[in-house]
This record gives sequence, structure tokens and C-alpha cells, in this order.
Amino acid sequence: MKTCEGVIPIVATPFNDDESLDLKSLANLIRFYAKLGVEGVTILGVLGEASRLTDAEREMVIDAAVQTAQGRLPVIVGVSHPGTEATIEHCRVAERLGAAAAMVAPSPQPVPRDQVVFDYYQRVAAKTNLPLVVQDHPASTQVHMSVELLLRLAKEIPAIICIKAEAVPSPSKIAALKQGLAAGRPVTILTGLGALYGLFDLECGSDGFNTGFAFPEVLQAILGAHKEGKGDVARELFTRHLPLIVFEQQPGVAIRKEILRLRGLIASNRVRHPGAPIDPATAGQLKRLLDATFPSTDLTKPLNLGL
Repeated sequence: MKTCEGVIPIVATPFNDDESLDLKSLANLIRFYAKLGVEGVTILGVLGEASRLTDAEREMVIDAAVQTAQGRLPVIVGVSHPGTEATIEHCRVAERLGAAAAMVAPSPQPVPRDQVVFDYYQRVAAKTNLPLVVQDHPASTQVHMSVELLLRLAKEIPAIICIKAEAVPSPSKIAALKQGLAAGRPVTILTGLGALYGLFDLECGSDGFNTGFAFPEVLQAILGAHKEGKGDVARELFTRHLPLIVFEQQPGVAIRKEILRLRGLIASNRVRHPGAPIDPATAGQLKRLLDATFPSTDLTKPLNLGL
């Protein structure tokens, strides 16, 4: 995998009602994303509840995703771990099982030091042949990476092909990164955070989306309109779906999993303990919001946005 751009969904890890892995639903998700024509998928991210899986289960998820994709789309694997050697081992496993790239978030430190973060990525890159996606998501890592540090990583570690920009305010940070990367080798920047600031990120130079928003078709349409210079269309699409984007972006993965269930893509909305399931009141709000956003629409089929 030489580049990351376009729409690359973060894939949920489906569980059965007894919290065992549901690999059949995982394969269903991968096939659906391939049908949409996305540029790849990312597994074992925050939405993938990676921290709630055993090492054996991680291997099962990677193997199932890669086997289902069958080369039709690249599979990026989240390999982050607080320990450098453990992250390297996750990379080795992902590489052995056929991953196209690895997504790596920085490890939190008692005393934050940029050089330690740089060394972490440098050591990981030295021990794997996989291209790396740097995940800048301080909300989950508690690590704040400056523009200067990210530019140093991109310029000095050739394995890094993409920065997933999830530090708010993301638009201004993306603009600064794009400016700093302009004269160097190509390193793309992708938008996360459920596409919450998606339009503004695109306007500041984002190359696409790497997020778990449950309607990738919407993101594809927004990105397509933006690339074609149809800013008014991109803005209308973003505005039309923004209430759903905001609602889905609430903490946890329960809402997103319920949408995936309603779309017929996973059999159960189960979130593995200690994650909280969706409550009846929230489920009711979600149903009303979906009905208002997509009236008379079969959500189990790819959306036709009328463009």
C-alpha cells in the first residue's frame, strides 16, 4: 500500500450476544465496504474495540478480514500498544497475516517528551515492512503531538505514508501539516472523528476520510463533490447529514453498532464489557433521526444520494 486517500472506513468488531467474536458479520461488513468501492478498510481501531480483544482474537479478526477482502481492497490493521515491543509484535503478526499497512498511535508517557514519541515510531518502522499510518488522536491516547513533531516523523521515517488527523481543532492543524509537507515526499492526511469536522477538514487539505461513520456512501459523495469543485454540493450534503454525524459521534461505539445492525450488516449490536450497550431512549432517538434523515429508504442497501 503506497498511499492512503479517499474513504477508508474503520470497521467495527462484531460480537454475538454472548460477546464471542462474530466473524460472519465481520465478513459481511468487509464485503459491503468492497461493494461501495472504498479505498480500503481499517480494523482493530477504537471502533474495533481492539483493547477488549485477546491476542488470539486479534489474529482471528485480521485473518478473517484479509481473507474476505481477497485483495479487492487493502486492510489496514491497528497495532497500537503502550509498549514498544508489543506494538512491534502486533505489526509482525499483521504483516504475516497479509495486512497492507499498520495504524499506530503514540504511547502515553508519565512525562511527555517528543523524542520518546519519535523513537517509538522509529523503532516500530525499523522492525516491519508495513507502511505506517500515524494516528493523532489525543482524546484516546492522552498524547499531544505538535505539528513540528508530526512533520519530523513524516520527513525522517519513510515508512510513514499517512497521518490520521484527529486532534482538535483539526482544520487548522491539517492546513499547517499540508503546508509543511508540500515540498517533501507524499504523505497524505485523512480525517477521523466520525467526520464531525469533515467539510472543514477537506477545505483545509484533507485527502479523505478514515473513520467509522456508518454511512460511508455519504462521505464518498461529500469527497467526490469537493474534488470536482462543487463546494455548494459538498456543503449541502454535509449539512444535511450533520445531525446524524453529531449524534453518532457520542462517546462509545454503541450507537454506531446499532446503526450497523439496522443496516443489516451485523447480527448483534453487542458491545463487549465493560463497554455500555445502547439504552432504549437513545435507540428511540436514533430511529427517529434515521427516519428523518433517510425517509422511505431501505438502509440495508447502498444509499443513492441522487447526485
